[in-house]
Amino acid sequence: MIQSFNGFEINPIHEGDAWKICDFMITNSERFKRYFPKTLEQNLNPTLSQLFVETKVKQFNKKEEFLFTLKHTESRKLAAIIYIKELDWIKKQGEFAYCIDYNFEGHGLTSKAIGFLSNYAFNSLDLKTLQIIAYKDNKSSIRVALKNGFTWQKTLPKEYTPIGEKPLDMELFELYKI
Repeated sequence: MIQSFNGFEINPIHEGDAWKICDFMITNSERFKRYFPKTLEQNLNPTLSQLFVETKVKQFNKKEEFLFTLKHTESRKLAAIIYIKELDWIKKQGEFAYCIDYNFEGHGLTSKAIGFLSNYAFNSLDLKTLQIIAYKDNKSSIRVALKNGFTWQKTLPKEYTPIGEKPLDMELFELYKI
């Protein structure tokens, strides 16, 4: 376990998470179609989720990408997943991506998890820069970045196009280890 707080715990992804990931993605599929379409595609059924989890565990162990789960300690219900991805070990830089179950949003859980995982990234992974790239209209994600000391760097015009939508602007926030 990386951290526990307020009845929740942050853990690295592990082989036993496949069913929980599948259920999490299907339950929240409407919101993930827009923000996490590739992750959703890889978790549309338990078999796909098992393959997804096996891949993510291997990537974690090889330090290629880190996927963490945020679970309710008592019920073991998956509340969120948080990635540290786009790792550049030469620049010592990584990027956060995160999504929370609609049943758990609005309680500051993502903000707290990003705070703990920022410390983990700086102290355990020895990263020097972390980024959050958020849709300009995703006010919740922008609040998470700002609450954790990330500073706005620039707008990335028409950076990513959700499936079936026009291109959208995204905001780039960075946090530096001082």
